[in-house]
Amino acid sequence: MQFTDLGLCAEIQRAVAEQGYDTPTPIQQQAIPAVMTGRDLMATAQTGTGKTAGFTLPILHRLASGPNDRLTRISKAPRVLVLVPTRELAIQVEESVRTYGKHLPINSLAVFGGVGINPQIANLRRGVDILVATPGRLLDHLQQRTVDLSRIEIFVLDEADRMLDMGFIRDIRKVIALLPKQRQNLMFSATFSPEIRELANSLLHNPASVDVAPRNTAAETVTQRVIETDREKKKALLCHLFETRGWHQVLIFARTKHGADALARTLDKAGIKAAAIHGDKSQGARTRVLSEFKEGKLVALVATDIAARGIDIDALPYVINYELPNVAEDYVHRIGRTGRAGMEGEAISLVCHDERANLRDIEKLIKRSLERVVIEGFEQSAQAAPRPVQPPRGGRKPAQQPGRAPAKKAGAGKSDGQRAHRSGTRHH
Repeated sequence: MQFTDLGLCAEIQRAVAEQGYDTPTPIQQQAIPAVMTGRDLMATAQTGTGKTAGFTLPILHRLASGPNDRLTRISKAPRVLVLVPTRELAIQVEESVRTYGKHLPINSLAVFGGVGINPQIANLRRGVDILVATPGRLLDHLQQRTVDLSRIEIFVLDEADRMLDMGFIRDIRKVIALLPKQRQNLMFSATFSPEIRELANSLLHNPASVDVAPRNTAAETVTQRVIETDREKKKALLCHLFETRGWHQVLIFARTKHGADALARTLDKAGIKAAAIHGDKSQGARTRVLSEFKEGKLVALVATDIAARGIDIDALPYVINYELPNVAEDYVHRIGRTGRAGMEGEAISLVCHDERANLRDIEKLIKRSLERVVIEGFEQSAQAAPRPVQPPRGGRKPAQQPGRAPAKKAGAGKSDGQRAHRSGTRHH
């Protein structure tokens, strides 16, 4: 099948051809005709499958087929709302709309937090056809009455699973309550949990269903390997891999913001041009770092799970899990940053003793055992080294009474990563 077979209007076909695409991906082949008919859609698709174009192309076609002359429009209110979990994804989706709609008289805007609201208000007043938004900033605009959702014809909920993970379900329901009852709904999710199914049942009406990959599986085009080592050897091992393999443009995942910053500094000191990206960085800093990474000015980008959503780089060759995620599904999202749109990629996970349970959960989820690789000089010790216990200041460590376990501190039993996963997740 070619893009010319899908029935898209000539202006969109021209924009697609200018990007050098002629063959739609499987998600595009199935989703585009379904959306063009006006039906609701439930699409299960991994990141990197071309799903953004899978909904932006038919939406642009539908708008272009209706009244799009601004002088004949009743209102300047948006006709399409795309709700996304992160700023990076908002920017990516709106860029896709502009790229494919460049020959059409259709306006688009991305609104998200971390930047001033006044320029967004000015753009909304001028009139926008397609609005791409993160939940928090959209609710800010609704509270200030600077956006009108009463004329929304098409509502897209993108990366619904990530939305739920980030605690946006109440915000999503608030937004849905303000939309017109008569509208087309499109929902995209990489995983299909019971919570996602419940949300789909409440949002979608007799939807077409598209499932382009087995649920919760990792991209087939990604070679996945595990290097078992000790926690204290990880930094030296990572630097060794860069030196011996000649890597360029590597996306590295750390569990916490602090860990991402520290690892980026370590790599930089080793002569590997690196930077970190996470929710505490300003929007300007995140945009600049992403741009430098895409242009090849940075060799390594160290990211947390949430910040990595929306990083869309063609032919990204390597993803490194410096630390495994606490949630197995996040592994699938992480490695989906490489091996996109049919390109080959490699994902390497550095796994120490106390991450073995996480590794078992991942292998159970993706229904396969990952290949183990041994790097000479960085082999894993027979047993995990105990974490050092610091004696109290000004004296020796008090002797523990036989048969009595030390009292647990409040919050003990949770790793730093688990605490991080529960806190600071509302960045938009």
